[in-house]
Amino acid sequence: MLGFDNLRSQSVAPPQWTMRNVDDRNRVLLCILNICKDVLGRLPKVVGIDVVEMALWAKENTPTFTKQHTNLQDGPVSAAVEEREMKVTVERELVSQAEEEDMEALLGTYVMGIGEAEAFSERLKREVQALEAANVHAILENEPLIDEVLQGLEAATSCVEDMDEWLGIFNLKLRHMREDIESIESRNNKLEMQSVNNKALIEELDKLLERLRIPSEYAASLTGGSFDEARMLQNIEACEWLTNALRGLEAPNLDPSYANMRAVKEKRAELDKLKTTFVRRASEFLRNYFTSLVDFMTSDKSYFSQRGQLKRPDHADLRYKCRTYARLLQHLKSLDKNCLGSLRKAYCTSLNLLLRREAREFANELRASTKASRNPTVWLEGSVGSNQNVNSADTSTVSDAYAKMLTIFIPLLVDESSFFAHFMCFEVPALVPPGGLANGNKSAHDEDDANYDDLGIMDIDENDNKAGKNTGELEALNESLHDLLDGIQEDFYAVVDWAYKIDPLRCISMHGITERYISGQKADAAGFVRILLDDLESRISMQFSRFVDEACHQIERNERNVRQLGVLSYIPRFATLATRMEQYIQGQSRDLVDQAYAKFVTTMFLTLDKIAKADPKYEDIMLLENYAAFQNSLYDLANMVPTLAKFYHEASESYEQACTRHINVIIFYQFERLFQFVRRIEDLMYTIPPEEIPFQLGLSKMDLRKVVKSSLSGVDKFISAMYKRLQKNLTSEELLPSLWDKCKKEFLDKYESFAQLVAKIYPSENVPSVSEMRDLLASM
Repeated sequence: MLGFDNLRSQSVAPPQWTMRNVDDRNRVLLCILNICKDVLGRLPKVVGIDVVEMALWAKENTPTFTKQHTNLQDGPVSAAVEEREMKVTVERELVSQAEEEDMEALLGTYVMGIGEAEAFSERLKREVQALEAANVHAILENEPLIDEVLQGLEAATSCVEDMDEWLGIFNLKLRHMREDIESIESRNNKLEMQSVNNKALIEELDKLLERLRIPSEYAASLTGGSFDEARMLQNIEACEWLTNALRGLEAPNLDPSYANMRAVKEKRAELDKLKTTFVRRASEFLRNYFTSLVDFMTSDKSYFSQRGQLKRPDHADLRYKCRTYARLLQHLKSLDKNCLGSLRKAYCTSLNLLLRREAREFANELRASTKASRNPTVWLEGSVGSNQNVNSADTSTVSDAYAKMLTIFIPLLVDESSFFAHFMCFEVPALVPPGGLANGNKSAHDEDDANYDDLGIMDIDENDNKAGKNTGELEALNESLHDLLDGIQEDFYAVVDWAYKIDPLRCISMHGITERYISGQKADAAGFVRILLDDLESRISMQFSRFVDEACHQIERNERNVRQLGVLSYIPRFATLATRMEQYIQGQSRDLVDQAYAKFVTTMFLTLDKIAKADPKYEDIMLLENYAAFQNSLYDLANMVPTLAKFYHEASESYEQACTRHINVIIFYQFERLFQFVRRIEDLMYTIPPEEIPFQLGLSKMDLRKVVKSSLSGVDKFISAMYKRLQKNLTSEELLPSLWDKCKKEFLDKYESFAQLVAKIYPSENVPSVSEMRDLLASM
């Protein structure tokens, strides 16, 4: 604008445009035309400006960066499109459609060839210069229009400046507003987050308050409610709520962040106080209840055996009443495990009185109602005649009574142990295995207790069952069972002692019965019942050992008697005793009997040896007769009893040794010179050759003839004397044939040895042949 003002104020001729000036002029003109178009909404009427020239100039001066940029990015085709669009845009901005048609008509007037470009260019330049001069002149002539344009430009500039100022103000306000909005949004987000957190906190606190709230009905039950059967359901519900409430205030059920809250600590203290109060009240009630329950039963005589009537103990009603408080005990255990000690002690003390009373009354009536004659305990005493029939009375009712005592009370004690273990919340396996009781028999009473699980004990705390065994629990259980059942063994001992007094041999059958029950007690919690049975077995074994010792003393007392001949009295009596003992054997009592056999026989043989040595002249006779009697009396039993078979063979060997010694004595007594001569020869054969023996003093041929003449002349008389001597000292005539046969065989063997020596050392001497001697012995 300043250029045009200077141009207007100066009265100068139109400038002569150079090539550079033309470019500047065209730029200015294009700028002016564009501004006029923007302001007026149309292009002004321009005179003296060659629009074609301006179009060509605009084409030539189109920026090349667009083309280069396009070539790099989109290739030649895109560049051509951009150039065409630029051309169209320039033409549309500079000329109208009518002007464009005029330009095409003008260009059509120039008829020139290709080679006349220079001339065409010169012509165009001249025309351009003429047109420029005309345009400048036209511009000057249009000064009002230019002033109007300039005023418009100033107004536009002012508006633009005002607008820029307003935009700056608005921009500042908008920036402040944006900051305010951001601050508001930030605060709003924080408020929303705080609101959400507060809502979650309120919900969490509501839940915590709900957990901390103690329902009034539960508080009433825990602090002052009745323990009657009708109210046990409410008490159980209160216990369950209290247990869950206490667990809810412990990790991991309670968030650690709540643990130190004052409200939580106070509520935990309040719950602990409720727990302590309830446990104390419930424990006191149960202790009194157990005592009153047993006192009621003991005061009624119909529960016990009476004269003429054996009463089987029945605890079904007792267990049914206890079942009411079974779950209460479970909850007491979960609340305070230490409180169970006093409850278990109270239960054991009360029930022990009942069990001991039942066992005592039953045992007394059992002994009174059993009819059995008492047999003497003297079996092997020497003063009793050998032909006396001792201990022949039937005493089977005694062992039957003992078996009945076990049949009634052992299952009862096992049931009581099992009930106690589960009722008092011991974590142990079941006591009674499926399929029956320890002795394998199921009675009607057992069928009454078959629905034992219906008492509600086995499934009280199914969720807390443990697969593994708890050693500590078993020890505590066995201690409690000792308190529960201690003292009842005295009544079993009384029955055992009573049976022993009637017939000591009944200890054998009682031992077998006890063994059968012991083998059935496998459960861990039946410890005291096993101890009771073991004590009974020991008691029976002790009593039987007492009988065996007494019998052995009876045997040993035979040694003190005056000189005895023949078979001792205890030999046949032992066979009778062994036969009776074998009749009483049941089950596992074989070892007990075999031990008794070993002690009996050992004592018998030792006593026999002592009695025989008291008179050496008749020692072998005494031994062989008694050993023979021992074998004869035990022949049948030895074939059935291995222990007796062993002693039978021992007696047989001793018998053969005694026979050999006795027979040799008799043979040497009649043929002493003959066999002494043989012995001298046998002794010398170890030191000198056989051919030199006849030249020894006392062993010449003449000496041989004298010995043969004195010993074998009338040999039949000597053999007869030997038979008479053998027969003279025997008291058991049935042994004589076998002994005489042994004697003849022994004599014949010795004579055969004598004949062989004579033939070897004195070949020229003649003696009676062995065959002659054998015929002679056979004929006698």
